[in-house]
Amino acid sequence: MRLPKKERQRLIKKAFSDDPFITDEEMAKRCGVSIQTIRLDRMELGIPELRERIKHMAENNFDRVRSLALEEVIGEVIDIQLDHSGISIFEIKKEHVFARNRIARGHYLFAQANSLAVAIVDAEVALTASAGIRFVRPVRLGEKCIAYAQVFNKQSSRLQINVQTKVNGEIVFQGVFDVYRAEEDGWVK
Repeated sequence: MRLPKKERQRLIKKAFSDDPFITDEEMAKRCGVSIQTIRLDRMELGIPELRERIKHMAENNFDRVRSLALEEVIGEVIDIQLDHSGISIFEIKKEHVFARNRIARGHYLFAQANSLAVAIVDAEVALTASAGIRFVRPVRLGEKCIAYAQVFNKQSSRLQINVQTKVNGEIVFQGVFDVYRAEEDGWVK
């Protein structure tokens, strides 16, 4: 059943406000309309395309990463709050999947989550001591993985960080990372 335009636009505005990483394709499925209709509605509402929304968030929402070079984080960093939280996006491309079934190789999902966990640590050196991980469902070619990292236990030399990776709002990977931190002159006491 198609929604009236005003109701559809209200739903679109709320959806993009709640999840700025939602794609036009996903929104079209939710509303039961074409992608072009969503694009027209988004333009009418003054909501930029996904790439611009990501760029805007990245420019305004993160601290300077200290523990590694930003380009060493697997995926595109969108938000970093040192010793608190972070978000990254990683699109699964042909080179990330098994050729015969187009399912993403697990080490890419792990690398996205682990590198984000290390990136949010406020120290010159951060090393993963251990990780408890769980792959919830296979990720396929073309899907966008959004990793959300959150510190839930902080001690002077160690942080425990929970990372959930989602595709279209569905959890596909979970991990708890124990990360030790140090400054150039030694481990933080």
